[in-house]
Amino acid sequence: MSGALILAGLGVPALGAAGIAAAYRTPNLREGVTLTTAAVLFACVLALLPGVLAGERPQLTLFEVLPGLALAFRVEPLGMLFALVASGLWIVNSLYSIGYMRGNDEAHQTRFYVCFALALCAAIGIAFAGNVFTLFVFYELLTLITYPLVTHHGSDKARQGGRVYLGVLIGTSVMFLLPALIFTWHLAGTTDFRPGGILPADVSGAAVSGLLVLYMFGIGKAALMPFHRWLPAAMVAPTPVSALLHAVAVVKAGVFSVLKVAVFVFGPDALAGHTAWLAGVAGFTIVAASVVALSADNLKRRLAYSTISQLSYVVLAAAVLAPLSLVGAALHVAAHALGKITLFFAAGSIYTAAHKTEVSQLDGIGRRMPWTMGAFAIGALSMIGLPPAAGFVSKWFMVSGAMAGEHWLALAVIAASTLLNAGYFLPIVWRAFFRPLPADAEAHPHGEAPLPAVIALTLTAAATIALFFWPDVPLALARQMLGAS
Repeated sequence: MSGALILAGLGVPALGAAGIAAAYRTPNLREGVTLTTAAVLFACVLALLPGVLAGERPQLTLFEVLPGLALAFRVEPLGMLFALVASGLWIVNSLYSIGYMRGNDEAHQTRFYVCFALALCAAIGIAFAGNVFTLFVFYELLTLITYPLVTHHGSDKARQGGRVYLGVLIGTSVMFLLPALIFTWHLAGTTDFRPGGILPADVSGAAVSGLLVLYMFGIGKAALMPFHRWLPAAMVAPTPVSALLHAVAVVKAGVFSVLKVAVFVFGPDALAGHTAWLAGVAGFTIVAASVVALSADNLKRRLAYSTISQLSYVVLAAAVLAPLSLVGAALHVAAHALGKITLFFAAGSIYTAAHKTEVSQLDGIGRRMPWTMGAFAIGALSMIGLPPAAGFVSKWFMVSGAMAGEHWLALAVIAASTLLNAGYFLPIVWRAFFRPLPADAEAHPHGEAPLPAVIALTLTAAATIALFFWPDVPLALARQMLGAS
């Protein structure tokens, strides 16, 4: 039964993509198929949860490519958490997309929904990957499938953004991630993920350090500097795609892969003494990206650099290696997803209803769009790490882990970036609610975005609050990842 559910997790979005393509002449039917597929996928993933929480680890092997190198799947707690986030947010992203794509009269809507469904198939493949080889295959598929989404508008700017997107992600995979896969096979004789790691006890420190460099820079979707430019370049895409990139699948696949490799390929014990450079690179990325966000007037650009910064929280927590920080890193996968998708939903709603793209244009907009900007405020609180939003919970564990490990650099970075986060998010909220409307505002009246978009951003904002008060399931999965109770 569990094997069938794993297969369904991969097959349902793929079949849904075919159904969406078949319904291209009837938009209502096409979008109904999208929502139904998303709901069925979430139900399949959810059906695996009780067993995983009870200690089961469902497995499925499709076929062997080479002796000992198989396309295989194994559902463990970290993968379960990522799959829940991706499949659950696909439902609300699909609802939001209906309002956004129709509200902006976007072209190629069928292609958009088809690629979205296939991207979720790839994301589930990454979440349930039983070895590095399987993760690599679906990781590359996710890059290729999302390229048409990034270049959706077909303009010169979109094509240029797509070239950067594809160039950086494929380039890092070929130069670093593929060699890491081969090197892992050479050192361990397997690429299977195992709790505590798979590297032999007698492997040299130089080999561990070299392999860590290959993985951390090879997983380009984690957007560590200097391999981060693909993320702001991809902001030429429609906002629902930005939400997919930043919250649902792409960047989450990156930081998930970083955590998966750290815990199940290396193991915390093998990494001890080898992560100081990684903490430095992650810390620099956090602060530098926050500084860029501080000066960005374009709202999506500000959110893009915020994402680069927030992703490196996960990498920094992995580099700290303390059990509490690793739990915080896993929780941040969920917390950041909910908060950031809310922020991008709000940005897209502002564009749809008011045709505003710059922070400097948002004076008084909270009076016209209270639901949108109220949700934005909640997402901003989560990114800063303030209660009662989910970002506080994950940051609490990261700080606790850094203190337990006496990792003062990590504490300093988190403190500085928290102030910077407040510096580039709170002025937006202030402008929206406490500055007067511009003098010409009455000449261009507007209200909220289309109802499906408002419902979606309200749901994700509410979920961001709910995760603060009820973090039990993500916390249980994060602790099980490390074998804790």
